[in-house]
Parts: sequence; C-alpha cells; structure tokens
Amino acid sequence: MTSATSMPATFDVQRVRADFPLLARSVHGKPLVYLDNANTSQKPLAVIEAMNTHYREHNANVSRAVHQLGEEATAAYEGTRDKLARFINAPSRNELILTSGTTQATNLVAYSYALPRLKPGDAILTTVMEHHANIVPWQLVAARGGATVKAAPISERGELIVEKYLDMLTPEVKLACVTHVSNVLGTVNPVREIAKECRRRGIPLLVDGSQAVPHRPVDVQALGCDFYAFTGHKMLAPTGTGALWARREHLEAMPPFFGGGEMIREVRFSGTTFAAPPHKFEAGTPNIAGFVGMAAAIDYYQSLGFEAIHAWEQQLLAYATERLREIPGLRIVGEAAEKEPVISFLIDGAQATDLATLLDLEGVAVRSGHHCAHPLMQFYGVPSTLRASLAFYNTREEIDAFIAALLKVRQLLR
Repeated sequence: MTSATSMPATFDVQRVRADFPLLARSVHGKPLVYLDNANTSQKPLAVIEAMNTHYREHNANVSRAVHQLGEEATAAYEGTRDKLARFINAPSRNELILTSGTTQATNLVAYSYALPRLKPGDAILTTVMEHHANIVPWQLVAARGGATVKAAPISERGELIVEKYLDMLTPEVKLACVTHVSNVLGTVNPVREIAKECRRRGIPLLVDGSQAVPHRPVDVQALGCDFYAFTGHKMLAPTGTGALWARREHLEAMPPFFGGGEMIREVRFSGTTFAAPPHKFEAGTPNIAGFVGMAAAIDYYQSLGFEAIHAWEQQLLAYATERLREIPGLRIVGEAAEKEPVISFLIDGAQATDLATLLDLEGVAVRSGHHCAHPLMQFYGVPSTLRASLAFYNTREEIDAFIAALLKVRQLLR
C-alpha cells in the first residue's frame, strides 16, 4: 500500500462522484456512505444512459433480423465483445464468451471442459480463499466423474502458500483454479507465476477475475492462464453481464453447455451441427441492453485510466486501514502484502450482522456474513466478518464518517 498522506494530484474524486447519481442519496436521513463495492459497484450515468438509449432507440433482438433495428442491436452487442477483448487483451474476440457473470462462466468450464475429462482418481485444485463460485461447480462435476476437489492452504495473513499450491499440482490434477483477488481478504494472488508452473505441468488454469477487473488492468496473454472469468456488475456494468475468456483450442474441443437458438448451424432430428465459438456457448436471447451498458462501463474506466484508479484506491485502502487500527478490539482479517481495497474485520464482543445493521442506520453500507466463502471463514474460525470494500469514487471523508459511525455503534453494543 502507498502512503496515506500522498495523493494522486490528477484524480478529481468529486468530479467523478458527480457521475454516479446514487451516491448523492440519503439513507435513514443520513448521507449515504457506500462501502459494499466488492458486492456490486454503483453505475455511472454513462452506463444508465447507454441502456436507456438502447431501449428508446435501438431495441430489437440480436442475430435474428435483417431489419435496421436488428442490425443496430447486433452491432452494439457484438461491439461489446470487441471492447471486452481489447480490455483484457484477448488474442481474439472469438475467444470471449458473453455470460451472465462469473458463476455462469465457471459452470460452463465445469460441465463443458472438466466433466468430459474427469475419471475416478482425478482431481481439481482450488484454494481455501475461493468464492463459492470457484468451489461448488467443481464439487458437482467431481462427484459425477468420481474425482475429488483439493484446496491449497493459505497463511494467517491471508496469502496463498504458493509453494504448497505448486506441490499440489500432481499428475491427477486435470484443472487448477485460483482467484486473482480474494473477495474477502483483498489478497492479490501471483497468477502469472502459478500459470507458468501449470503450463510446465500441462495443467490448465482457470482464474476468477471478478475482484481484479474493477481495480487493475488485466492482460490474459501476459498472465498465461487458460480460462479467465469475470462479472460485469462489480465493474460498473449492469447485473446479468460477464464474460469468460478461454484459449481457442479449449473452446473448439468443448461441447455446448446450453442448447437452444443461436448456437447452431443446422438442426435436424437426425442431429444438430453447432456454431463456431463463441456463439456455440451463447444459446438464447442475451441481456442485450446490459451488454450495451457494459461497453459504456469499459469506456468509463478507460476515460479515467487504471493508473489513476489504482493509485487513488490504494490511498483509500491505506487510510482506511490506519483508521480501523485505531479502534480498540478490532481485528483485521487478512493483511497480505499486496491487496486491493477490501478490508474484512471483527470487533470483540460484537456480531458482524449487528454492526452492519446499526451502521446502516447511520447511512453506512457494508457487508456482513460469510461472503460466499464458507471454507475461508472456517479457516479463521469465525462464522462471519464485516467487510468494507472501496472503489475509486469513495473519499477520505466517507472513511472518516464510517469510522465515526463504527465507534458510535460499537458503544451501543457494549
């Protein structure tokens, strides 16, 4: 983390906040302090207006009509694929499947890639810090294929024990998985190093990028993984949007996961031939307006620049961490050397849910619970934590308001 006293001179957070209408509202008569960004981000006007314009002027189904509206809708939808491919530096737009989010993406890999290859004695490797979306799909297909799911350990600081992970890349492992950034701890994992070792052993690697893409530039070619999944609603885009990037050779070998319209070349009762990737994995009518909004979200990120975004968020992370350490009896869960702006914590004698409920009455929105990470909670021996997750539109003043509210509600629970 960078020093909490230095600030990027070019980042005008108040101007940025003006682009997010929801940030101006009040909750329970108090100014909203929104610190639940790892759960879902707020949306800038550019995204909201792009979707509004689509429905007002261009609404039609994609890839089904030759009329003007259909062509406009298809061009916008496929244009998002082009932007996403450039956004993560995919080698080809045809390696990018548009999904409803990371959960659909990981299930696609589980059932279309992993399941056909699994046999008794095989294994899938993941880690203790994963979101359930990077655990449960592997358990489901492993049970059907007679395989097992192994989990690499982490340290008390919340860092992946990389040497243990690499030791567990044994010949029976047919797929390795890892989160790029933990949704609970903020830990940034060394994906490039892991991918290099996976390639050396001939083991494909899937990366959950849901918490990385909103905070840092992602280059799938530089990372060297085989699959990269991420979610739109955590990166300023609408809910029900996301993507899976996969190497061309995997996509060509994978059978479709969903069947229906638009993923076929020809359907006969004697048999069906399927479209080429990526469309053979995109059955049915997609969230067209949502992906129009996602394109606007990408444009917004690029207008600010990830260098400025990352610098500001690291300022906020350092400042929030310093302020939280001032509170007696507060324990931060996960203090990795490299983190994105996510802080999970506990306070002696107070339940996380009670704190979150009382903080809401003060206008502060944070997350309490297991954060879809039961194995991680079990590792730390706690049922839940409180989580404050920051975004580039947050301010130091909001952190001060959060700390003041936390001190107030802590007194109420004593």
